[in-house]
Amino acid sequence: MMHNLPPKPKRSTFKTVRNILFGVILAGIYIWTFMGIDIDFAKAVDRMTNNYARIIPKLLDPDWSALSDVWAAMVETIYIAFAGSLMAAILAIPLGFLAAQNMTNNRVLTTIGKWILSAIRAFPDIILAILFIVVVGPKPFAGVLAIAIGSTGMLGKLYSEVLESIDTNVVEAMEANGANKLQILVHGILPQITPEFLSYAIYRFEIDVRASTILGIVGAGGIGTLIVFAKMNRNWEEMGLILLMIIVVVTVIDLISTQIRKRLV
Repeated sequence: MMHNLPPKPKRSTFKTVRNILFGVILAGIYIWTFMGIDIDFAKAVDRMTNNYARIIPKLLDPDWSALSDVWAAMVETIYIAFAGSLMAAILAIPLGFLAAQNMTNNRVLTTIGKWILSAIRAFPDIILAILFIVVVGPKPFAGVLAIAIGSTGMLGKLYSEVLESIDTNVVEAMEANGANKLQILVHGILPQITPEFLSYAIYRFEIDVRASTILGIVGAGGIGTLIVFAKMNRNWEEMGLILLMIIVVVTVIDLISTQIRKRLV
């Protein structure tokens, strides 16, 4: 039995012209960008080739004699990330409640909360680290503060979204049975949000470990300090060990935290 296939929809002339115009504009942006960058491609390729032959073999031959120093710096980096993430996970809770519309029932307060979180997220971690180095000096505590403030903005936003997506039927049922606000919070809201709050906090810790590895470049402690010294001394073998350590530690932390988050959510 023959089945008549539906006719193919006609291509809209407007859509065709729109797609062509979009492609032309995109190509123009790329061309304009590369024309505005003064790059000697022949020289860049030559330098890349020479550096590859000179540096890459040394990076692939780590200096294992520096393992103890590199490990100590990596542990300090993990401590910085953990302390900063823990502070952020705590600070983000009141800001998340403030930015959640269904928690405040006040558009002005919610807007203020969202503005605060947006303002915090506007600053990269490394800029915050530079600012805190000026305040507390070039020490790991500056890195902790930079991670804490930078992570608070993102966690606060995620927490507010979790709060706005809770099952309000539970809250309404408790209110109808005469429960007070504290009872509603403890028995109606916290059980719904705690697993996701913990999951997001652990995920943020993964990100903060990676972010903490570069804070030492500006003097905020951690393994980034060794990266600066290795670069200044052109000790590419030690740099190779540092990079290997970062890859291994970050990968292990990611695997562990992924398993923990799977059990939470």
